[in-house]
Amino acid sequence: MELFEILCGIAVIILGLYYFLTSSYDFWKSRGVPGPRPIPGFGNFKDVMLTKISMGDYLMKVYNDYKDEPMIGIYTRKTPVLIIKDPDLIKDVLIKDFSKFADRGIPISEKADPLSLHLFSLEPKRWRPLRMKLSPVFTSGKLKEMFSLISECADHLVQYTEKVTSKNEPIECRELMAKYTTDVIGSCAFGIEMNSMSDEDSEFRKMGRKVFKPNWTNVMRARIRQIVPGLYNLLGYILPQSEITKFFTRVIVESMEYRDMNNITRHDFIDTLRELKKNPDQLDDIKLTDNLIASQAFVFFLAGFETSSTTMSNALYELALNPKIQDKLRAEIDECYAKHGERLTYDNIKQLDYLDKVSK
Repeated sequence: MELFEILCGIAVIILGLYYFLTSSYDFWKSRGVPGPRPIPGFGNFKDVMLTKISMGDYLMKVYNDYKDEPMIGIYTRKTPVLIIKDPDLIKDVLIKDFSKFADRGIPISEKADPLSLHLFSLEPKRWRPLRMKLSPVFTSGKLKEMFSLISECADHLVQYTEKVTSKNEPIECRELMAKYTTDVIGSCAFGIEMNSMSDEDSEFRKMGRKVFKPNWTNVMRARIRQIVPGLYNLLGYILPQSEITKFFTRVIVESMEYRDMNNITRHDFIDTLRELKKNPDQLDDIKLTDNLIASQAFVFFLAGFETSSTTMSNALYELALNPKIQDKLRAEIDECYAKHGERLTYDNIKQLDYLDKVSK
């Protein structure tokens, strides 16, 4: 009898756990939204969680599997997630009804992950005022002011490329572009000479690689943060800060202090953060900690170098596969140089229509 009771107890526990893990799995079906069948405990992200496929590749697969559907319902473990494909619905979410969709749905923890407090993850209370204050840094006018700095980094890129090609060895264009964009974002946004091309041991380039280098430690931290954010937050009192966190926090804080002590003003991203720190009343009583400030600089750095370098390296790859397009683009650029001289301006670049088409 005791054995029977034990077996019944185990069965009840298993059934209770199964119900807990699958209780929301009729959410999309009851609303007539199609989507792939979820797996208990994983939802639709088993292969993503086990690092068999990237998030982007998986979402592309789902997108193609439901080509004719305006929306698709999936699950991240237990949570229902809606993938919208209809352009009008997308416009409603991003513009008309944006106030209802401001939450990022990404758990953050200042103690366990101090650099997670950036605009990509923050809750609406802090995201809105920070976004309003930081957005002027991204205007075309600001970019125009920084063009001479970008052009200077481009000259260094040309010199470095000539140096590496003289060795008559294959060039890793992905790394080449990452070095270039690291120097650009360092010069334009932080006023720091990062020297990624002239210095193979550049700390900024090392940190950039580490952020995007997959390893089991980072994967496990990410999974714990997603599945049990409470536990992840508690780990912040046990686990030491990562090398990346300590590096970026130190660099940003020291850069701001140096400018304050020497009365330096560059009207760049760091100066914007300095201004916010001096006038916290602009942020509706939000406590502007060093971690919050460093997080904005951290994500600005990552978004600045990684997205641009990926785009440019892919463009170089496509140009290598299509020599006729490459020749046509080169001819347009040579013509622009012949017309305006060796030093191109921001307005000159905007007139290169074929370059614009290749970039897009």
